[in-house]
Amino acid sequence: MWPPVTIPPPAGASLLRGVLPGEVAWSEAFDDPQDVVTFPAEEAAISRAVPRRRREYQTVRHCAREALASLGLPPVPILSGEKREPLWPEGIVGSMTHCQGYRGAVVAAGNRVRSLGIDAEPHEPLPAGVLEQVATDQEHGELVRLADSVPGVHWDRLLFCAKEATYKAWFPLTGAWLGFSDANITIDPVDGCFASTLLVEGPVVDGERLRRMHGRWVVRHGLALTAIAVVARLGEA
Repeated sequence: MWPPVTIPPPAGASLLRGVLPGEVAWSEAFDDPQDVVTFPAEEAAISRAVPRRRREYQTVRHCAREALASLGLPPVPILSGEKREPLWPEGIVGSMTHCQGYRGAVVAAGNRVRSLGIDAEPHEPLPAGVLEQVATDQEHGELVRLADSVPGVHWDRLLFCAKEATYKAWFPLTGAWLGFSDANITIDPVDGCFASTLLVEGPVVDGERLRRMHGRWVVRHGLALTAIAVVARLGEA
């Protein structure tokens, strides 16, 4: 079987541009640069990884350090916690994602943004059987309506991305697991927005119980990306 043909995105291509508030710094890559610097502690963490995993790990952390530099911060190793969550410098929140043909990272000062979550996936239908594990009954109905109104988007994959971004934004606020059935996603096919309504009790953020997270989505260059920013309430930063 021939390998898939990968068409490089045009110069200046971006998934993250315009999908997050101005307080958020970001960096992304559509390939793996050859001159990426990896810290010794990071090398130790991937010493047994296969080459593809090594490249993803190294490049996405290179992107994260570029984003941190935009905030005026020096390069640091970005290791993983017990639940594989990225460990950011003190006072910083962030999120990373990587898939075939894409790596991206976003960071912000924690007194301006309380949490971030991004996820990117190839813009293709989900593998057979995955949607049944991911979608709630309400979401199944929404996907049918979305497919009828805008048939050019793989809404099942976008739903999966939104669920992943929701979990990534949830975990730093709670340190707890959030299952696929613990949030209901509503996607706006016109404005490029979505909302994640929590079906379990959310954390208290800036004095208020978090019940819903709002995000944006894009489909470009054969990829789908979702992004959530839980912004600090005015006067709390």
